[in-house]
Amino acid sequence: MAVEMIRFLIRKLPSVAFVLLTSSVVAFALPRLAPGNVAVTLAGTDPTAANIAAIRRQLGLDRPLVVQYWEWMSGLFHGDLGQSYLLHRSVASLIGDRLESTVELAVFATLLVVVIGTTLGVLAGSTRRWWARAAFDVGNSVLVAVPSFLTALALILVFGVYHRWLPVSGEVSVLHDPAIGIQYLVLPAVALALSPAGGVARLLQTEMARVRNEDFVDLALAKGASPGRITLRHVLRNSFGTAVVAIGLEIGTLLAGAVVIEAVFNRNGLGQLAVSSVQSRDFTVLQVLILGVVCVAVICQIVTEIILAALDPKIRLGDQR
Repeated sequence: MAVEMIRFLIRKLPSVAFVLLTSSVVAFALPRLAPGNVAVTLAGTDPTAANIAAIRRQLGLDRPLVVQYWEWMSGLFHGDLGQSYLLHRSVASLIGDRLESTVELAVFATLLVVVIGTTLGVLAGSTRRWWARAAFDVGNSVLVAVPSFLTALALILVFGVYHRWLPVSGEVSVLHDPAIGIQYLVLPAVALALSPAGGVARLLQTEMARVRNEDFVDLALAKGASPGRITLRHVLRNSFGTAVVAIGLEIGTLLAGAVVIEAVFNRNGLGQLAVSSVQSRDFTVLQVLILGVVCVAVICQIVTEIILAALDPKIRLGDQR
């Protein structure tokens, strides 16, 4: 298994390199296509053309884009993420200050997606009563349809304004004070996780319904296996691969939704840093954040394929046909 995994990773290297290279070009070009100019922001109120031109020369923005891109990539390969234009701090230190907050939120939300999504999916796929299936269908559809910011506002009103059970703004590190930190994490993590959990539940429910029509399930019924044993040993076991793939895909949704959720709950994470970088046209910070999200998505995809192969021995790494 270890040798096969190493071969799988080696086969993946060209495609991963191509994705990251393409993403780096997009991450570099996309912020510069947006309207506005960081030199104008730095020049202050009523800037002159000479002042703006001097700032552009100082920042190196007057050089060709190809040269700027090459210097940025060279810095990345040497561990230099660049310098923030506005804050005059290294991008690495800015990300490091906010990374813990976003990681805590993403990990907690991912755990909730796994627990809520698989629980609802298994319950919906196991029940034989039509009204229960209809209720789960409606519930899962509502979870998928309602945007995370609307869920966040509803949670704030219910648990933070009307009942005042949980804090609705700010954060405390879970590593420094676990009890208080989790209280600050509950509402944003639930708001971030409910919609992806609904998607996982629907896919798992659909896959369980498909597996129930397979011949080996009919054979188990003919042999007198109990409904519970059939669900656990045959249906659920052969359906979890779909849940793993769905969870891996939903991690990208979590990272995108974290930008909005951190703003709603006033968390000082990478989402807030991305928003402030867009507003101030701080290209050097934004391009690293975009490329970082792509790297996380690629890693999650590879881990998903490895877990999928571990769950189902019939699936060979890199050869899921």
